[in-house]
Amino acid sequence: MMRHGPMRAYRFATLLTTILSVTMPFGISSAGPRGQHQTPFLILVSIDGLKPEAILEAQSHGLKVPNLRALMADGIYATGVRGVLPTLTYPSHMTLITGASPDRHGIYSNRTFDPLRRNDNGWYWYAEDARAETLWDAAAAAHLSSASVYWPTSVGANIRYNLPQIWRSGTDDDLKLQRALGTPGLERELSATLGRYPGGMEESVAEDEIRARFAQRLIETRHPDFITVYLAGLDSEEHLSGPFSAASNATLERLDVLVGDLRRAAEREASGRATLCVVSDHGFAAVAHDVNLPTAFVTAGLISVDATGKITAWKASPWDRGGVSAIMLADPHDDAVRAQVGALLKQLASDPENGIDRVLEHAEIAAGHGYPDAAFLVAFKPGFEFGSSLSGDLVTKPSNLGMHGYLPEQPEMRSAFFMIGPHVPAGRSVGEIDMRQIAPTLARVLHLTLRDAEMEPLALGD
Repeated sequence: MMRHGPMRAYRFATLLTTILSVTMPFGISSAGPRGQHQTPFLILVSIDGLKPEAILEAQSHGLKVPNLRALMADGIYATGVRGVLPTLTYPSHMTLITGASPDRHGIYSNRTFDPLRRNDNGWYWYAEDARAETLWDAAAAAHLSSASVYWPTSVGANIRYNLPQIWRSGTDDDLKLQRALGTPGLERELSATLGRYPGGMEESVAEDEIRARFAQRLIETRHPDFITVYLAGLDSEEHLSGPFSAASNATLERLDVLVGDLRRAAEREASGRATLCVVSDHGFAAVAHDVNLPTAFVTAGLISVDATGKITAWKASPWDRGGVSAIMLADPHDDAVRAQVGALLKQLASDPENGIDRVLEHAEIAAGHGYPDAAFLVAFKPGFEFGSSLSGDLVTKPSNLGMHGYLPEQPEMRSAFFMIGPHVPAGRSVGEIDMRQIAPTLARVLHLTLRDAEMEPLALGD
C-alpha cells in the first residue's frame, strides 16, 4: 500500500488543479499581491467632455496624448459613443454605470426641476434618486469592494470607499460637506499625506491632478476590486474657451498624463488582472448665442415674477441648460396651457434667428428615453444654447463658448470609449457604439450582471 501513496497523491493534486481551472471564473488569476483566487481589478475613468476625435485624430488637432493613444494600440476603442437624452453629465454618468436610459434610471438632467428657483441650483447629487442597479450595487452584492473619487450622483451610494461629488456655496464649507457625506475619516486620512482635497466647485485640471493622486492612494491602500474616477477639468475649460481651443488642448494633454499615472497604478496593484476603461459622457459644440426661453414664457404669462425678478408662480416652465430644454407643465392635464405653449414654441421656432432646430412633443420625447414627464422638448441647433434670463432680449451673447446637452443624434455629441485588459483584444475598433453597452461590458469584466441594463455587452473575443 505504501508504494502507491505518492502516485495517488499526485493524481489527486492533478485532479484538484483541473477542477480549479474549470470552476474559477474567466479571467481570475490564482495568485496576486492580495492572496489567492483573486478577482479582476477594474478602474473606470471618466474624462468629462472628451471628444473621440481628440484621440483618434490627435495629430490633426495638434494634440500630444501618448497615454490615451496607447489605449488604442493596446485594447479596443469606439469611433464614437452615441449618448442619451439629454447629453448632459449626470444622466450620462448614471447610464455609464447602469446601462439604463434616463427614463429608467431616474437621473433626468444635471439639475433637479426647480421652477420657482428655490433649490439654489441643486443637482442630482444623491444616489437615492437613482432607480436602476449600479455597478457599485452589483459589486457589493457579490462581496467585491468598490471605491470612487468625485463620480456624479454618488452621495450615499453603495460604495465602500467614497469621496462623493457635491457642493453648495463654493466656500471651504463645501469640503466639510464632502467629508460629512463621504466614507467617515477617509478624506482626512488621505489628506494628511497628500495635502488638501479640492472642494466641490473646484473643477480645473489642477484639481483633477489632486483627485487622481487620491485615487492612486486608494488603489494602493484600500485595494478595491472596482474604482470609478471622474475628471472634470476638460469640460470646465471647454465651456470657457470652446472645444479644441489652445487652453482646452493643453488641459487634455495634462489629463493624458493622469491616465498614464492611473494605468501604472492599476498595473502595480493587479499585474495581469487589471482592466482600465476610459470613457466620456458627451462631446462638445462651439457656442455663439444664448436663447433665453424663460423671457418668452414670462412675456406670455406662463411664468410670473415680482418687482425684484423673483418667480412667484408658473403654468409652464423650461427645464435645463445646454442644447435642449424640456418644457414642463404645472398641470399636465391642462389642455389650454398645453395648446398655448405649443403655439408659443411654434412661433419661436419659425424664426431661424432663434436657433431652434425643432420642437419635440411628448411621444417623440418618450421614444428618446428622456424627460418622461415633459410636454415638449426644444432642441437647439449647435451654436445656440439655452439661456436662463427672465428678462431682456431673447437671443444674447453666449454665457459659454462651448456646450453640450444637444440631441444625441448630433455628431458633435459623440463621446469616447477605450478599454484595455487581460482579455481585451489589442488594436481593435468596435466602431460606433451605444452608451448603454458600456456598463454591461464592465459588469462582464467583474463577472457580474446588471438587472436594468438595456443592451448586451460588447463582444470582446478575438
